[in-house]
Amino acid sequence: MNKRHILLTVMCALTLTQTLRAEEEINDQNTPLHLLAPDYKMPYGALKSEDVKATLDRVFSWCKEGTFRLDSYEWGITYQALMRASNVTGEKQYRDYVDKSLKKVISNPLRRLTALDDCGTITTAMMKFEGKKGGKYDKYINGYNDFIFNKQYKLPNGMFARTRPQFNTIWLDDIYMGIPAMAEYAIWAGDSKKIDEAVTMFFHFVERMWRPEKNIYRHGYVEGLAQQPTYSWGRANGWALLTNTELLDMVPADHPMRGALLEQYRKHLKGLCDLQSSEGLWHQLLDRNDSYLETSCTAIYCYCIARGINNGWIEGITYGGVAQLAWHALSTKVDEKGRVLGTCVGTGMAFDPAFYYYRPVSSAAAHGYGPMLWAAAEMIELLKHWYPRTNDSGLHYYSTEQTNPAPLFFLTPDGKGESINEW
Repeated sequence: MNKRHILLTVMCALTLTQTLRAEEEINDQNTPLHLLAPDYKMPYGALKSEDVKATLDRVFSWCKEGTFRLDSYEWGITYQALMRASNVTGEKQYRDYVDKSLKKVISNPLRRLTALDDCGTITTAMMKFEGKKGGKYDKYINGYNDFIFNKQYKLPNGMFARTRPQFNTIWLDDIYMGIPAMAEYAIWAGDSKKIDEAVTMFFHFVERMWRPEKNIYRHGYVEGLAQQPTYSWGRANGWALLTNTELLDMVPADHPMRGALLEQYRKHLKGLCDLQSSEGLWHQLLDRNDSYLETSCTAIYCYCIARGINNGWIEGITYGGVAQLAWHALSTKVDEKGRVLGTCVGTGMAFDPAFYYYRPVSSAAAHGYGPMLWAAAEMIELLKHWYPRTNDSGLHYYSTEQTNPAPLFFLTPDGKGESINEW
């Protein structure tokens, strides 16, 4: 054995000895092993609203600088998210951007009246911006909604459908592209019957698309087909949950179907929470954990969960940690320029898994920006009313701020708590 080999052998032996000694020095008599720091792949624990706001502003900055179609359905979602950000933060800059952008949209003729997607989200943004009839967007709102209510292809029962990739195919995407606009129009136009139409349409989708064995939705359905596909695409499930959330925001408390809407929202959340990854993100195909982790669906879920807690539909103690874990994961998907990474590009439909597994991701995919901004805004609102902190290494949400910095073994009503160190 030459000198080099001898030296390497000695060094390895010394390293092993030091490791063994280090392990011997740490034991359950001299170290609280349960408090050893886990090696998380993402941030965990403390979260401050100013950190969320910094991420929001970084994304907003890129939205203004990047190249995006201002009249696309993705940007209709972005406008709605920025209006929420303006309401939550009190900052006018977000709403000003929406106003400026929507003015550019109407500077062109109504050229996109052949796509439910763009009609639905753009008109919803316009109606939310105006609040009621009598504004500068009236004729555009009426034009878009005329397409949604009267010209979009539908099944005989009135349900949205498409003639591709198979005749009378139902896309889960369309649950969001049209239904929130229908409900918002009911408020904007003062026509309560339109709310009933929106709710009825929603449950037509539930009837066909819901997978009760997993509490999630399928992506595609072909009317009249005996054996339906069961691919549960993440973002399409996001559109379904977002629609449910929007309806709960808009449907009156005394509406006969409100209880069913709330029950469906809670069932869907249960199914989704069962499938959240250890890193906080959700998979491209929700129930296939060898498919990649995807950003846009995670952002939608994060928003909808935080929104549900803020509105009292679900309990913060149970779901606050789920939303925050999702947000922590999302924060790692925003680069220094504010680009949102890991978003699946626009996606059609297929009846095999490879199609979904191999869809490209791109920071240019506009689908990630609105959901990310919406999630950030709602997390900021959440942190106004709840106090997350780690206790015994685990993240917990408290309705009263816990001021004792030590691990809390006994909580007290005043939030000071008692730690084991005080015994």
